[in-house]
Amino acid sequence: MTTLEAVRELRNEFGRRGWDRKATARIVFELLAHVTIALAGMVIFMLSHNLALEALGLLISAFGCMGVGTNTHTSTHYGTSDKRWLNEALSYFGYPMFVGLSATFWWHKHVVLHHPAPNVVGVDSDADLLPWFAITANEVHASSGFRRFYHRRLQFWLFPLALAVNCISIQMSGWVYLLGMLRHPKRRKSAHWIDAGALVLHYVLWIGVPLLFWPLPAVAAFYGLRAILLGYAMYAVLAPGHFPAEAQRTTDEVRRAADFFEVQTAGTVSFRTGLLGRFLCSGLEYQVEHHLFPNISHVHYPQVSVAVQAFCAEHGLSYRSYTWAEALWKSWQVLRHPQQVLGQAQATVPVPGSSRAA
Repeated sequence: MTTLEAVRELRNEFGRRGWDRKATARIVFELLAHVTIALAGMVIFMLSHNLALEALGLLISAFGCMGVGTNTHTSTHYGTSDKRWLNEALSYFGYPMFVGLSATFWWHKHVVLHHPAPNVVGVDSDADLLPWFAITANEVHASSGFRRFYHRRLQFWLFPLALAVNCISIQMSGWVYLLGMLRHPKRRKSAHWIDAGALVLHYVLWIGVPLLFWPLPAVAAFYGLRAILLGYAMYAVLAPGHFPAEAQRTTDEVRRAADFFEVQTAGTVSFRTGLLGRFLCSGLEYQVEHHLFPNISHVHYPQVSVAVQAFCAEHGLSYRSYTWAEALWKSWQVLRHPQQVLGQAQATVPVPGSSRAA
């Protein structure tokens, strides 16, 4: 039996157990809970005259917005409902309207490029942080002068500061992609216009409406500070699945020659969290499971995970799972100990503090 046939049989088993059924009501309920949390945090911030309460409001709102984002991720994979239009409507609500991230950009970047080729250099843009940060040994080796010194000695320490603009950077990348599509009559579709309209509504929701009740400085401060917190939250949820060195990076040539499911599991790791973390992550902690079965409702992943681990062990596929804290540490450590890329000539990069030459 080929791996493809085995995966099909496993999916059939999921169907027999009911794990392929879309948990629409529960997912929408969770979405509404996250929306409520995000809005409640804003109200706490705006009505408080105490720094601690304002900080609490920001944290609560950022938590809710991140939850909306992870919940919407399920809809972008058509995992919320059997109705295609409902998945897309929820995608436009959650990403462009609520979080300010272009949905069409996300579908292109994440679904079209990332999922078929996780951590494939030159294909998966999530695996490319250049020119600011180098996460592979070849990227460091290709640099010279101050840039090489920066990658070897400084980037590890500066990276946490850069995460402050992570959310804003992704939002801007979405705008650039969307405007580029809208400028080309042969490439733009109705989806791009819907996306643009939802993005405009984002600023109406988070800036225009609040200005009816509160002054501009307070509204701008809330929006900007929450965007900073969201940058860290996005990294905390998304990076552990693919940044650790244990998530193999490969060339496109290696990917094309390899088994599809080997590429999926080799370039991905899962992480473990508690009840609150599961509510926040909406299944994104089950990255291996998600990459093998991306359109399953995320509420089924805890049950699916047991079967997937056994499946991977039986068929010789990689399955790595760490605590959330350990996965985050590994995601940061890769900036200090850059990873080798499977399919590229091995590059030697000295460990910081070592006197060995490259």
